[in-house]
Amino acid sequence: MAGARLDDIDRKILAELQADGRMTNVELARRVGISAPPCLRRVRTLEEQGYIRGYHARIDASALGLEVQVFAMVRLTSQSERDLAAFESRVKDWPMVRECHMLNGEIDFILKCVSPDLSSFQRFLTEALTAAPNVASVKTSLVIRAAKNEPAIPFEVVEERARQTG
Repeated sequence: MAGARLDDIDRKILAELQADGRMTNVELARRVGISAPPCLRRVRTLEEQGYIRGYHARIDASALGLEVQVFAMVRLTSQSERDLAAFESRVKDWPMVRECHMLNGEIDFILKCVSPDLSSFQRFLTEALTAAPNVASVKTSLVIRAAKNEPAIPFEVVEERARQTG
């Protein structure tokens, strides 16, 4: 999958669905300037090709009582592929961990965690994360506030790249 394989209509479809995944196919077709049947075919193709991975609502975590957000920087004792994969597999079983990214440098992974309160996060930290096999150290940073939290793809950048490579 490379962005260059998408035409202008496909990119418009993706941008519109990202902005509002609940719109009808008829509305989507109107917004991108094609009729409904080919629009639906294009959406299905984009889904099959993996450009569209799902449709989600953006939920306010604090409204549900998840008031604490923490970034945990994890260093492992071993970085063998087997040990990295084992850690990644373990992380998938921890509901508080919402994102996990492997990094280069002195930190092996950064985890984005949510928790109802600090004591719940502390329990997770001591009973699960630092106790996990192969974890050498964990440094945490509590989020005070988020200046930007935009999970969406920047279609302005995608469009610029398409113009440059097109």
